[in-house]
Amino acid sequence: MIALLLLLIPLATGLICFGLKQGNAAKYFSLLASVATLGLALIAVYTPSSIGYDTAWLSDLGSRFTLKMDGMGKMLCLLTAVVYPLIFTAVYRNEYKNASAFFGLMLLTQAGLMGVFLATDALLFYFFWELALIPVYFLCSLWGGEKRIAVTFKFFIYTFIGSLLMLVGLLYMYFQTADHSFSIASLYAVKLDAVHQSLLFWLFFVAFAIKMPIFPFHTWQPDAYEQSPTATTMVMSGVMVKMGLFAVVRWLIPMFPLATAQFSNTVIILSVIGMIYASLIAIRQDDIKRLIAYSSIAHIGLMSAAIFTNNPSALTGVMIQMFNHGINVIGLWILADLIEKQLGTRKLSELGGLAQKAPAMAILLVLMALANIALPLTNAFVGEFLMFNGLFGHNIWMAAVAGISIILAAVYTLNMVQKIIYGNLSARTENAMDLPLNVKLALVIIAILVIVFGVFPQPMIELTKDSVRALFVKN
Repeated sequence: MIALLLLLIPLATGLICFGLKQGNAAKYFSLLASVATLGLALIAVYTPSSIGYDTAWLSDLGSRFTLKMDGMGKMLCLLTAVVYPLIFTAVYRNEYKNASAFFGLMLLTQAGLMGVFLATDALLFYFFWELALIPVYFLCSLWGGEKRIAVTFKFFIYTFIGSLLMLVGLLYMYFQTADHSFSIASLYAVKLDAVHQSLLFWLFFVAFAIKMPIFPFHTWQPDAYEQSPTATTMVMSGVMVKMGLFAVVRWLIPMFPLATAQFSNTVIILSVIGMIYASLIAIRQDDIKRLIAYSSIAHIGLMSAAIFTNNPSALTGVMIQMFNHGINVIGLWILADLIEKQLGTRKLSELGGLAQKAPAMAILLVLMALANIALPLTNAFVGEFLMFNGLFGHNIWMAAVAGISIILAAVYTLNMVQKIIYGNLSARTENAMDLPLNVKLALVIIAILVIVFGVFPQPMIELTKDSVRALFVKN
């Protein structure tokens, strides 16, 4: 029942939000709803056994409303539950036209994300995949920046093509099952030859790669992150990209083991190219949002490469890093949003000297930056170390090239810090103020998570070990 409630709370409260007439009431109500979801997710995480729910749904099509919450599902549901209160707290003082609809759509997106991470029926998974994406189209097109229409259209085309490819693949797999079922067990049991697996592998992989995104399917992402309202960008960057990574682990690799073995090096090469390419472009950025966007592409590229190494250590690192990257990038987006709101600019060249005016902001920005480059004792270090360990075990030359991204990440991240908080005050930063209470609260919580999981990552490793073991048993 807990798994079902994790869907129903954001779904029901999101629908209720549309009926609230006062914007402040919608803000407060959505924050309370997200806290309730977080409380339930914490209960689920500390429940020792896997959690599930199963009932009839579309029986004539061989589809059931089946949810299961294993270790990986718990990790990503917890991430989804954690980031929403942080986002709603950080943007609490922001004003939105038609705030009731804005927060209602945000909660519907959360419901869709929870469904993606819980569904063990392929048709149900597809339904929630679309449910998570559709509200984002409206959020971007109605509350985005000046170029929002063109950017949202590009985002729609990419994701629509990906969804269509996945649907074709799902329908083909459905007709190959012995019982004409969409259940995950039936799909895993389908035995296809290498040629058919190869074709289906690319249908599914392109759909998931667009969502992550990895090179060369990434071109929608920087524009979408830049033009979307920052609260929506936080969801897209912190949680939504994990849909693609999760789907590769849950669906792609177990269904097509022969094709995975055949094309793993191809995917790793594409991922490593994306890491270096995105890092080099990030170095050249003057816009904070675009810098963070390209940084995210580089981090996701490493996770994608690690998944295809067929290494338990690397996969453990991926599962840990999916959570930690989500937390860390939310912290960076919160700071970027505050700088833009206070100073009216996102250009690094127009900033400087903020440490003199906003010492708390400077300290927290440095901490988020250190986590972004995976400094030891920050939460990102353990996951990144495990992923590179698996990558070195798979192919030392690919790992060596991928390792260059560590240096590049330090260059663009520390350059960002230097241009924002050090040096002389600029005309923009002369009247800067330190963090407001709501933003400080959100960032302090993130800072605590960065340090705690950096010093003591064992609970996260324990949470995911059964999921890692299960994948290698299947293959």
